[in-house]
Amino acid sequence: MSGASRIVANDIDPIAGMAVSLNCELNWLNPFPILTEDILDMEQEKWDLVVLGDMFYDDDLADRLHQWLRSCSRAYGTRVLIGDPGRPQFKGHCIQQQLSKIVEFSLPKPTCQENNGLTTSAVWEFWP
Repeated sequence: MSGASRIVANDIDPIAGMAVSLNCELNWLNPFPILTEDILDMEQEKWDLVVLGDMFYDDDLADRLHQWLRSCSRAYGTRVLIGDPGRPQFKGHCIQQQLSKIVEFSLPKPTCQENNGLTTSAVWEFWP
């Protein structure tokens, strides 16, 4: 919708891939490729923009992800935007020193209840 020449969605969960396809359909977009392999283990590609959400829920994954994002940014100048509701693994991770908050949103009450009392979610820009 914003004019990207190439889009690839990535989630190791095939059901999430189906959700992406449905979301495209609901928003009158042509479906785009959905990669269900772990992109962190693949050869680095050039990306202009990486957008990810709620990925810092596990310490080991957070470390791998931080290394991958730093590599993308340094090798190709990739812009990185991270959405996170403030999970402890994210708040306590060393990536915090390289982030700038862009915006913060209040979460709807049912979402707060489903997510152990987390009340907001923010979008951060990564500056390695």
